[in-house]
Amino acid sequence: MSFEGKVVIVTGASRGIGREIATQFGAKGAKVACVATSEAGAAGTVEAITSAGGEAKAYGCDVSDSAAVEALFASISADFGTPSVLVNNAGITRDTLMMRMKDEDWDRVLDINLKGAFLCIRAATKPMMKARYGRIVNITSIVGQSGAAGQVNYSASKAGLIGMTKSVAKELGSRGITCNAVAPGFIETDMTHDLPAEFKETVIKNAPAGRLGSGSDIAAAVLFLASDDASYITGQTLTVDGGLTL
Repeated sequence: MSFEGKVVIVTGASRGIGREIATQFGAKGAKVACVATSEAGAAGTVEAITSAGGEAKAYGCDVSDSAAVEALFASISADFGTPSVLVNNAGITRDTLMMRMKDEDWDRVLDINLKGAFLCIRAATKPMMKARYGRIVNITSIVGQSGAAGQVNYSASKAGLIGMTKSVAKELGSRGITCNAVAPGFIETDMTHDLPAEFKETVIKNAPAGRLGSGSDIAAAVLFLASDDASYITGQTLTVDGGLTL
């Protein structure tokens, strides 16, 4: 799979899954717009891409801010040209039991994880429609499919992404644009680093693959769905969890 000359936007690109996705696109020849809360936050990812001979630039943006997202996409288009691929990876957690969850814990998670993806898709749609080509990949989660105690806000945001993926696929399919989702299981990242060792051991025991996932496992799925090899796949959620949810 080659993405030579294609403009790829990855949100939440500062670390973990987002960083791995961005660097893999860079290795395949893409011009990568690495988006994080601050430009400095994405600098390390840009350095990893450019030091390997790729092309990338860091952008800072609060993806829950409509005006900021519009300005972001205008800047990326001016710097690189029409976006070919959008990966909505930006996400946060504010975990607690529902009865203890504050309004702001609900609002912020939904604002970043779900509204942020909506705003980025909306901003990308017009140039993609004009080009009659686009690949949108949303990073959801297995908890968006099955729920999780202590993650009512996060689970709702990720379930919303799955529904939005299907609706966007139906709206944009006739314009040469696909929209799919990837649902990671438990991946070794900063977000899962502090999970209790006993919990990780249970996950490994119950997953047929016998291990936690890696960022490269998710990046491989994203690159496939963003490639021309997946041109007849849209509105789907690809679960990458080592068989944990079987």
